[in-house]
Amino acid sequence: RMWMIKSLLILATSLPAVLTCTTLAVGKGATVDGSVMATHSSDGSGTTDPRLVKVPARDHAEGSQRPVYASPESYPRYVGTERGASSYFPDNCQAGAANCVAFEPMGYIPQVAHTFASFEETYGTMNEKQVSITESTCSGVYAARSIAAGGHALFSIDQLSQIAMERASSAKEAVKIMGALAEEYGFYGESFSAEGGSESVFVTDPHEAWAFHVLADATGTSALWGAARVPDGHVAGVTNMFTIRVMDMADTDNFLGSTDLWTVAEAAGLYTAGAPKDFTATFSDGEYSHKYYSGRRLWGIFRLLAPSQNLPAVYNNLKTDAPYPFSVPVDRKVTPQDLMEVMRDWYNGTAYSTGAGSGVAGGAWESPDRYSGAGVADALVTGNWERTIALYRSSNSFVVQSRSWLPDALGGVVWYGAAAAHGTAYIPVLAGQVRSPDTLSYGWQGSYNTSTA
Repeated sequence: RMWMIKSLLILATSLPAVLTCTTLAVGKGATVDGSVMATHSSDGSGTTDPRLVKVPARDHAEGSQRPVYASPESYPRYVGTERGASSYFPDNCQAGAANCVAFEPMGYIPQVAHTFASFEETYGTMNEKQVSITESTCSGVYAARSIAAGGHALFSIDQLSQIAMERASSAKEAVKIMGALAEEYGFYGESFSAEGGSESVFVTDPHEAWAFHVLADATGTSALWGAARVPDGHVAGVTNMFTIRVMDMADTDNFLGSTDLWTVAEAAGLYTAGAPKDFTATFSDGEYSHKYYSGRRLWGIFRLLAPSQNLPAVYNNLKTDAPYPFSVPVDRKVTPQDLMEVMRDWYNGTAYSTGAGSGVAGGAWESPDRYSGAGVADALVTGNWERTIALYRSSNSFVVQSRSWLPDALGGVVWYGAAAAHGTAYIPVLAGQVRSPDTLSYGWQGSYNTSTA
């Protein structure tokens, strides 16, 4: 039995990180109690650092600089004392001395006088003001390299989201902070390619939810970004592809974007003056991996929360044909448990299910988990298997909930689930907790630890 456990650990820590996450957000008019909620799954195979870490509030001297680090997403994602979180201290790093050396900054930006306390996993998660972020990597027409990789861009979405948590008192403010920093200092994605070179996050607070899409500009020194507010009674999803469609830049209550966004797009031949300002059609590079990789999950979200929309499961081109709107009204008001069930879905009861009765589309013994052939076996098969919402290779998932009628310390909840959504229990962590539960604070996959979730 021990040799089997060791073999599984070796396999898990040798798999490449494929950062393909699923997110959704619901406005306050779409929930039973009037809270604003969003979800995230971290589907990065066996190496993604799953820790939920509490970063304390801090005061900073005038003239201080905020260091900005490279963003590996495997364990350890950061090592150092500068951020004040003991989980990141070198002495608490579990990956061995060679891997637990304090990180060196790529660059610096001016620090603010006070930074808020927050919880974070790979990305900023929720701060003491109930501002929350959930992330999904996307494709885009441009990609850039980081300064550490020989390029000119300083910011990844990891660092942008963490700084937003440190500084923002509202979702809209967080969007503006991330957009301004990406424009000024440059943005780079998870990979230097169209697929994986761009990002999307939902940003929520007790009153509203926003979708924020960002990609590098053509020079690799700045960024292009757009944001749209999720209507109060609606659900919106992002599944590794941009979803913001036609934008009205004059309506700043519902849309925001980078400086001269559409002028830049027109000059680059991406947009024709007078045409609808469709962000996805203009700046997306389409679906990851294969057709239906993104669209099926988006359909799956809407199928569960807005079935009366009767949206099609099949389509021609997700980017250009726009078979799904940015958001739709929910059929019935939802709870955190409803969103957890969405994250656990493998299209049960449909022709696309990988569960019982799906035959070879699913796993052994009618498991919904079809394990990847690590590229070798998969290359021998014509076509593609379904990419479900629930996924065996998730390192964690969570639901964030912000409640306006409660004090911030109690109103914000991170419902955190270690490992895959369909095999986890979601643990409530309050925004005001002074530290993360011990079971969620350790994440080294190189050793077997029965005290961790």
